Order: sequence, then C-alpha cells, then structure tokens
Amino acid sequence: MKYNHYQCDLADELAMQQFGQKLIQAIINIPVASNGIIISLGGDLGAGKTTLSRAMIQALGYQGKVKSPTYTLVEEYHIGEKSIYHFDLYRLAEPEELEFMGIRDYFTPQSICLIEWAEKGQGFLPEQSLTLHIDFASQGRHISLQANTPLGEQIICQFIEDQAK
Repeated sequence: MKYNHYQCDLADELAMQQFGQKLIQAIINIPVASNGIIISLGGDLGAGKTTLSRAMIQALGYQGKVKSPTYTLVEEYHIGEKSIYHFDLYRLAEPEELEFMGIRDYFTPQSICLIEWAEKGQGFLPEQSLTLHIDFASQGRHISLQANTPLGEQIICQFIEDQAK
C-alpha cells in the first residue's frame, strides 16, 4: 500500500523528539536516491523545527552539540557515511544568496538535508522528498508529513510500517 500523507498530534517536546527519532530510523531504512533525501520543515517560529532536527541528528549517533543554524544558514554533521545538513533559511534576504553559498554541493546521494523555511529558497532548491509542517495545537503540536516524490512515499510507508511493530 502507498501512502503520501501522514499526520499526528504530539503532546510535548519529548513526543517531538521521539517522532524525530522514529522518522530518521525510517529514512535510514530506505535506499537513498540519486540526490539524497531532502526534507522541508515548516511551521511558525518556536513550533519545534530545530527540536525535531536535533532529535533526528542525535538519533543517528551524533555525540556533539547540535546547534541551530539560524545565524550560520547551515550546520554540517558527518556520521559514518552519512552527511546531515541542517539549514535555516529564515534570515535569507534573497533566494539567489543560495547560489553564492554553493547550495548545490550539499545535495549528494549520501546526504540528508533538513531545511527550515525552505519556501525562502524557492527556485534554488531541488524538489524535497518530504514536506513536514508543525502547527501549534491546543495540546502540543500537530504534525503533517507530505510526500513529494516516490522516495518520500517510501519513507512514509516505512515510518507507518515501523509504527505497527
């Protein structure tokens, strides 16, 4: 069965971290496509995009401090054969700035790219495998995960399958 959408409610920060851990586990169980995996992270300021990214990076075994890329635009993490790039495009003035920073060099078959505020890079970013949106809810957060590619569908299917175990 194919799935292109998944949504759930998370009660608190711990639930957000657990969701991130489970999502990255589903991702690493999928063979990586030619451009790696690109996930767009959307939501208002303070919704939990960086918390989710931090949980995903740490779940891969990264032992150091996982910093927010708000002021640096990108933070790099190399874990085994994987390269994780965590972008925050919130402070991007013009999408063309991405060309000057060599954005295309980050999208490799071994990379997982987590991009906060991806809409600010429209026209300069490759198609995202998944779009993950975090909304404030009366009790915690509401997560919506949308597949944009066949790889994204595989990830959602793997995620749902893992939840059933």
